[in-house]
Amino acid sequence: MKLRLEPVIPFEPISTSHLPQGKAWTAQMKWDGVRMLTYYDGQNVRLINRKLNERSQQYPELLPIHDYCTAKSIILDGEIIAFDAEGKPSFHEVMRRDAVRRLQQIPTLTQQVPITYMVFDLLFLNGEWVIDFPLKKRQDLLRKVILPSTLVQVTADFDAPESLYKAALQHGLEGILVKDLNSTYAVNGKDKRWMKRKVIQDTIAVVGGYTLRGNIANALMLGLYDEHAQLHYIGHAGTGRLTSADWRQITAALQTLTIQQSPFTGKVSRAREALWVQPALTVKVNYLKWTPGGTLRQPSIQAFVTQNPLECIDDRG
Repeated sequence: MKLRLEPVIPFEPISTSHLPQGKAWTAQMKWDGVRMLTYYDGQNVRLINRKLNERSQQYPELLPIHDYCTAKSIILDGEIIAFDAEGKPSFHEVMRRDAVRRLQQIPTLTQQVPITYMVFDLLFLNGEWVIDFPLKKRQDLLRKVILPSTLVQVTADFDAPESLYKAALQHGLEGILVKDLNSTYAVNGKDKRWMKRKVIQDTIAVVGGYTLRGNIANALMLGLYDEHAQLHYIGHAGTGRLTSADWRQITAALQTLTIQQSPFTGKVSRAREALWVQPALTVKVNYLKWTPGGTLRQPSIQAFVTQNPLECIDDRG
């Protein structure tokens, strides 16, 4: 009988501003990449992201699983990252791989944007679910079956969360994770047994409008939904990782979504200059902090992402 592994929603950390101490906790670097689970049933390999979308074709170098894993069957949890010219993990770079839909582009992008799969957990091993094992035991099992290389690495553990956070801060990295070594793996769960502390703040925002310089878009009007499905303006962004070619492509996409009225609830800065669009596109935005007026300070566009706009909710409370 053939083993069938159905995709699951991975365990998620909650945000914290206070890092726990003690031998019960381990700290890991938080990579600015794409969460990805690898499913190997003994015959086929599939890569599925945390939204349960398949990405196997986007990362063909990870499909020959025996190049980096000795298990007979397994579910791995980790993050796929790519590096920028400065050698730092870059969400923009990895999205060049993740967002590609034209299959003929994949061989070229595989060469242009090499990736590393940072594996940090496993859920299933050799025909057995291990999600009820403590994290420390799962990590021990993980290190026994992974063959490290430039393509696949096991995320390193540190016993001093504050020191690791200071290192992330010093080098401008995304942040760190802290995990209870005794924790089981909660499928589709989110609780304080896994916590994250970010150096760089980010959110996935909805595009509700844009402004032009000449005939090309030069800034996006951004929003988040509230619990009543009302879209609230959180600022505009025209800086970030997007190239001139990206802005030309974005302009063409925005022009197909034009509407007459603002999709935002309430007032919007630069409204006289804005062209409004259906709230169908979403972007990852880095920012410094929230202003008292409810907008983002120094927002910077990192990449367009494929997320349901209605899931982009302001959860600050």
